[in-house]
Formats: sequence, C-alpha cells, structure tokens
Amino acid sequence: MLARRTHLFTNSGTARARAAAKAAAEAGRDVVDLTTGEIWSPLPPAVRDGAIAAIERGINRYTDTLGLAELRAALAHKLHVETQQAWRPDEIAVTSGAKQALFNAAMILIDPGDEVVIPSPYWTTFPAQVLIAGGTPVFVETRHRAFIPSIDDIERSLTSRTRALVVNTPNNPTGAVYPGELLAQIAELAIARDFWIIFDECYSSFVYESHVHHPIVSLVPEVRSRTLVVNAFSKALALTGWRIGYLAGSKEAIDAVRALQSHTTSNPNVIAQHAVLEHLRRNDASFESGLRSDLAAARRIGLEKLKRIPGIPTPRADGGFYFYLDVTSLLRTDGADPAPTIDDIVGRLVTEAGVAGVAGSAFGDPGGLRISYGGPRESFELGLDRLISAFETWDAAADLVM
Repeated sequence: MLARRTHLFTNSGTARARAAAKAAAEAGRDVVDLTTGEIWSPLPPAVRDGAIAAIERGINRYTDTLGLAELRAALAHKLHVETQQAWRPDEIAVTSGAKQALFNAAMILIDPGDEVVIPSPYWTTFPAQVLIAGGTPVFVETRHRAFIPSIDDIERSLTSRTRALVVNTPNNPTGAVYPGELLAQIAELAIARDFWIIFDECYSSFVYESHVHHPIVSLVPEVRSRTLVVNAFSKALALTGWRIGYLAGSKEAIDAVRALQSHTTSNPNVIAQHAVLEHLRRNDASFESGLRSDLAAARRIGLEKLKRIPGIPTPRADGGFYFYLDVTSLLRTDGADPAPTIDDIVGRLVTEAGVAGVAGSAFGDPGGLRISYGGPRESFELGLDRLISAFETWDAAADLVM
C-alpha cells in the first residue's frame, strides 16, 4: 500500500500529452508533435565548450550542495544586472532545473493547511507541488481578463491561511506578460498581508513587441525579503535535458534550501554547472539573441495562420513560445448530448489530423489548447496547417460529439 500523498497528484498533464504523441507515432501514425515545452536548437557554443573542457579535465566529483561557488557568484552578477540590486552568492541555490527550485520553495515555505494562491490557467506542476507539501492551492481565474489577473481578484482570494502567491510571467501556458503596474500592486499586497511571492520567470528571455518583463524585486525592492525568484537555463539556452536552474532569495531561505537539497539530490550535475558557467563567463548574448529572433519569426508566421480559424480568437502570445487557443466555440453543442470536452478535441486532432497539442484541462482550464512553436520550423508549420484545416472542417459542434 502506497503513501496517501500519492493520491494527491498524477503524472504531469504536459508529460502525458508528450507521451500520447510519442505513442501515436510509434503505432505508425503520422503525428506532428506540438506539445513540446522546449526549443529545438543546437547547443550554445560556450555551453558545449564548457562541458567538453570539464570532461577533459576529469571533473566528476561532488560540488557544494548549492552549486559551484564560481557559478553562484556569476548568477549573483546576472541577477544584479537584471534587477539592478546587489545579490550575494549565499542568496543563490543552483538546482536540478526549475522544477527542483520550485519544489525547494514549496518545501521550505508551506506547512500543512497553508494556502497558496495560483492564477489559472496554471502550469500543472504548481498545484501538484503545493499538495505534496501539504498545502492547499487556491485558484484565481484569469480567462475573463485575457489571462491577466486583477489585483482585486487576488486580494479576494486571500485568507488568514494564505502563505504564498505564485507569479509566473511570462506565463505558461497562456503567454501573458504581467504589466509592471500589476506586479508592483502584488508586491505591495504581499508586504501588507504578509505572504511570500514565488516568482517564476523561466520564460523571461522571450517577450515580444512592446511587452517588457519586469523582475518584481526591481519594482518594489522592499518585497525582496519575502520573494523567491525561480529561473533556469532550460528555455533561455534550450537546455531542457541538462537540468540546470536556480533559486534566489534571502540567506535564511537559501540556508533552508541547502539543508533540504542535501537530503534530496545534493548538488546539480557537475558538467552542466561548468558548461553554464563558461557561457556566463563569456558574456556573449549572440546565441540568446538568435534564439529569440527565430522564435519571433515562428510566432509571426503562426499568428498569421491562426487568424484564419473561424470562431477562435487570436491568442495573446506576448511571451514564451506557446499559442494558447480559446476553443470554447468548439465545445458548444446547442443541446446535443454528450457535450465534447477539450480532451475529446485533442484526441481527435491526433487521430484525424495528425497533430498533437496539450489540452487546457492539464492547466485547470476546460476550454484551452496549448501548442508550441519551439520545435523545428517545418514541422511547426505543417502541424499548424493540419490543426487549422481540422478546425475549419469542424464547422458544427455536432461534428465533435463522440
């Protein structure tokens, strides 16, 4: 018999979508996978060089639990440039990806019975980790506000048990970029109502057109003592498989992370640490610039194509590398029974159109569909054309009833 906590969570909805696409392809179906939460790109040259150099030097031992001292110093400098505030290495923990940084945050902040406010739609891991820590997720709906929460809705969600608020901007899955005014209001509210902010900025490298990513601690410096900043190189450097991220916060919080991490994973992969350190030392942003340029081009192509779909609004896509489609018009049945669900639509896209996306149900939203434009351009355009053709064909809700 397993522990009761295993009933609190299931496999990640995005992981299930990837697995379904892979299974369909292995069964012989021609499927374009638009579920991916990663960018298909060659390795950054500095990362490759740093990894090879570390291997050739025979580096294979433990590092400090929280990562190489040199890497933490480089990350402190990176945060100083980004936030215009001074950071010390002892305020930084290097982690095995952003998921571990978030898990560390949940485990050092949340006691059983605590509540954590999470805007919805949300990345599926946020509420899962709150539940693992014994807390209760409290969701704030954003769909009615174009996926930007209002400060009033956030404030109404607070109770005496509120321990933290998760702020994810640019947002996964919606692509929304939170405006500076809202972030400043959130910071002031956290100070006034005494709760923590878990600030996930993993997609901060990818913001488009007139939108700007604002680190919350740069807007209201006083909120820094109650903020944990989460970031990773998985997206910014297209290194999802390398599992290298970081958590920044007060020394007290990072000391607690040190103790926790010493009993879970210990230090992150040493070769990945040296690889990222070499990239930071070279201070050459040309790789990131090229990556942003490629994604911006794919985004422009995708938005032009998506304008053709009748009844489906053009998505925000202000940041990140996803299109989050509102497909509620395909869920109406005008009295037909049974009503189709977003999972029905995603299933039919795989079997009939040969394209895989992630159902909004994975993100707490019954009317959304996430598709990625981070994959190979040719596959992305083919998959998008297939999806659009299918939606144009399904011109009546009755066609979707199973």
